[in-house]
Amino acid sequence: MKDLADTLGVHETLEVHEILNFKNLCLTKSTTMSNLAQDQQLKDILQSDITKAQQQIKDLQNIIS
Repeated sequence: MKDLADTLGVHETLEVHEILNFKNLCLTKSTTMSNLAQDQQLKDILQSDITKAQQQIKDLQNIIS
């Protein structure tokens, strides 16, 4: 059985790479801002975003590998 990476076209693969780069940038920004934030509610929101972004990055890496 073919996996998803084998069925994606070149353009689709490129788009997945672009999304992966964007999610990595978002993760970096959230991590940096989390260290700078002083408000606990904001830190909690950023931590939640970090956790979600890490999972999304793993999912995207699984698609293209």
